[in-house]
Amino acid sequence: IYQSEIQSMNRDELIPRLKTIMVDCLHLDDSDLVDIGADDPLFGGQLDLDSIEALELVLRLEKEFGLKIATSEESKRVLQNLGTLADTVIAGSGTGT
Repeated sequence: IYQSEIQSMNRDELIPRLKTIMVDCLHLDDSDLVDIGADDPLFGGQLDLDSIEALELVLRLEKEFGLKIATSEESKRVLQNLGTLADTVIAGSGTGT
């Protein structure tokens, strides 16, 4: 996916792509993400990411979308839920760019 395509997407269009990336990157079963909505927490919720999984996901997102997520605080902000993640991808970056 090219940046111009991403910027023309809305969050509802991007979330299924983000779920696919998460399944692949974190070796999840597709069913793990079926019921995860845009506003459901990625930490402490049904998915309950740990810090290693968050790091793996951040690295994949940086590679996949060219994001620059510079700090752990920024990672926590971006990875609050699928909605904040989609919004960050659509915007083109974390605060690092």
